Amino acid sequence: MIIREIKVSDAESLVRLIRQVEEESEFMLMEAGERQFTTEQQRTRIENMKKSGSSTIFVAEKDNNLTGYLFAIGGTARRTKHSVYIVIGILKDYRGQGIGTKLFARLEEWAREQRFRRLELTTVTRNEPGVALYKKMGFEIEGTKKDSLFIDGEFMDEYYMSKLL
Repeated sequence: MIIREIKVSDAESLVRLIRQVEEESEFMLMEAGERQFTTEQQRTRIENMKKSGSSTIFVAEKDNNLTGYLFAIGGTARRTKHSVYIVIGILKDYRGQGIGTKLFARLEEWAREQRFRRLELTTVTRNEPGVALYKKMGFEIEGTKKDSLFIDGEFMDEYYMSKLL
């Protein structure tokens, strides 16, 4: 398993990966088929993130196939430039194998190099494996967003979680 920063040439594979993760997971923001984007749009997004210096994407790769991703989106306003918002997704067949741990370890290494102070994310409170991973990686629950998401006909709460570096 290789954890590395995304390359522009990964755009098509990343599009496929995101779509598959959204099909397999009940806890992603977007439902299967809801996100509409092309390989070219993803390529442009990767290029822009690389140019910004404050955002990036890390991917997990096994046997030349992407199996997971972690988006690190840096704040753009002066008051949030110290902060990175995180979105993570891992293919169902690869969950529970340490990929999330490795993605977060690489994220933290990058964030410290970039001199970020705060890592943050939100997650559905019922996402027990995700919450366990985030806590294992040093994240703390800061609060709860009540009835934040509507999933399968039911309102669900989300945790605000963060880690200070």
